[in-house]
Amino acid sequence: MKLLYSIHKYDVFMFTWLVNVKLHTPLTRASRYLSKTADGPLYVLFAVLLYKYQGINSSFLHAILLAFLIERPVYFVLKNSFKRNRPAAALENFVSVIIPSDKFSFPSGHTSAAFMMATLVSYFSEPFMDSSFIFLLFAWATSIGFSRIILGVHFPTDTLMGAVLGVSVALFSLKVLGL
Repeated sequence: MKLLYSIHKYDVFMFTWLVNVKLHTPLTRASRYLSKTADGPLYVLFAVLLYKYQGINSSFLHAILLAFLIERPVYFVLKNSFKRNRPAAALENFVSVIIPSDKFSFPSGHTSAAFMMATLVSYFSEPFMDSSFIFLLFAWATSIGFSRIILGVHFPTDTLMGAVLGVSVALFSLKVLGL
């Protein structure tokens, strides 16, 4: 329990520092827009476009569908098992910039989905794209996690574990499909 307390204490320190940094106002504006890119509709659009251009037998489409079929339930079970309060509920006199869609914060679902998609897109696009494209994918996913902290709905470890969950599920899905 002492380790968990130490982690939480560090998490609160980092969170407080990030939301009080002088650049917070411009970061907040950018974070609102960036966070919306991981809300879900773009993933659906991406899957629809894959279906349209590659068909139902697309390995890429199968990997995305399997990954989401695994990631969403695992994320839901973890979030409702740990029941970690969001910063607004855990910290006195703190109000988040946005109203989150649910009560608990660990792990970050936005970050998990972003890292899962970044991993899958980079896997399937590697033969066609250079490493700067893959770097941009993971920079986007990292920015999603950062935006969730800036918006005041997640602690840093929520996003860190979201990233671990997303990458793990993507790699597991690729392995299951034999890719």
